[in-house]
Amino acid sequence: MTNRTSTTTALDTAERRDHALAGYDVLDHAPARELQALVDIAAQVCTVPRAAINLITSTEQQQIATTGFAASICAREDSMCAAVLEHTDRVVVPDARLDDRFRENPFVTGILGTVRFYASAPLRTPDGVIIGRLCVFDHAPRELDASQEAALGALAERVVDVLELRLRTRELEGSLSALTRARDELHRSNEALSVFAGQVSHDLRSPLTAIMASTEMLGQQPSVLEDATAQRLVATAFRSATRMAGLMEQILSHAQVGAQLLTTETDLDAVLGAVLEDLAPRLTARSATVSVGPLPVVVVDDQQIYSVLLNLVSNAVKYSRPDVPPVVAVSASRRRGAWRISVRDNGIGIPVGEREMVFGLFNRIETSVDGSGIGLATVKRIIEAHGGRIGIDSVDGPGTEVWFDLPAC
Repeated sequence: MTNRTSTTTALDTAERRDHALAGYDVLDHAPARELQALVDIAAQVCTVPRAAINLITSTEQQQIATTGFAASICAREDSMCAAVLEHTDRVVVPDARLDDRFRENPFVTGILGTVRFYASAPLRTPDGVIIGRLCVFDHAPRELDASQEAALGALAERVVDVLELRLRTRELEGSLSALTRARDELHRSNEALSVFAGQVSHDLRSPLTAIMASTEMLGQQPSVLEDATAQRLVATAFRSATRMAGLMEQILSHAQVGAQLLTTETDLDAVLGAVLEDLAPRLTARSATVSVGPLPVVVVDDQQIYSVLLNLVSNAVKYSRPDVPPVVAVSASRRRGAWRISVRDNGIGIPVGEREMVFGLFNRIETSVDGSGIGLATVKRIIEAHGGRIGIDSVDGPGTEVWFDLPAC
């Protein structure tokens, strides 16, 4: 049982080593300049004429950088480094002829070489897999002092650092390439969505306009004016058609967000001023109070940010508590290269578990108030198209604080 377990462990270790070497892609594409510098330093520090970075696969030893001789490949069973591959610390052998591990090795006996002095340190990956060794050797016996041994170990760690850096750089380049493709695909999808929504809106607008006109004319007919039930049915049909027209415009606006931003330096104080002016009748009707702190100048599409503020202030008023006049506060604060704009109210609030949901298209939490579930989804798309973020926080007492971040100038 013990022998079988040992064999299985050895196979697992060999597979992990081959997997690590394949990941580094170093056997055929070694970063020569960086590794050459390290192997040269190893020879100089240890005052020996020869040094090598030896990587060990399941069948062979491959030298990817050498000093004092040309790099080569040999069978694994001939490798001196393979004989001590799993040794987790430095190995120093003053005279290999006197060491049981090496006395019969062809690099010692004269068949492949006449190595006498041998020292090496493991090349251990961050996952703990030893993929080879950094070794120094000489044809004459010698010793290493403590500082030389420590330097050899440190240089072996730097070899792995070079391999890791190249691996992570390659992975980063792959991620950036994938992100670029995803961005391009998203841009293409947004353009296709805008075209589709525009076509649908165009195809439906004409018959819907005809329905609204016909319904309005029908409502003026004497036979309808004289029949209360007919009047009610015609009025209901006209209101439904009007709501459908409004819904179509909202969907079209949502689809077109981010397709093309016309950005310029924009004073948010001025934009909010226009919003409050347009909402004045509604604010007066609801006895709403709106306080405004100083707002920044940012580079945005002013029309789309107008839509954002209009939607958020309008919602703050619309979702107020019964018999409680709405109180809305709009403010700004600077946060690590961005401006955070907050719209705070004293309304009915949004449960914590449903705050992300309200930004989804057609998602509505409070159904007692008229709405389409498109507004906040469009607001989110506008903010993200500007490179910003949006979220919802709790406030002290009743109410909600909706915030969005925009890059600072």
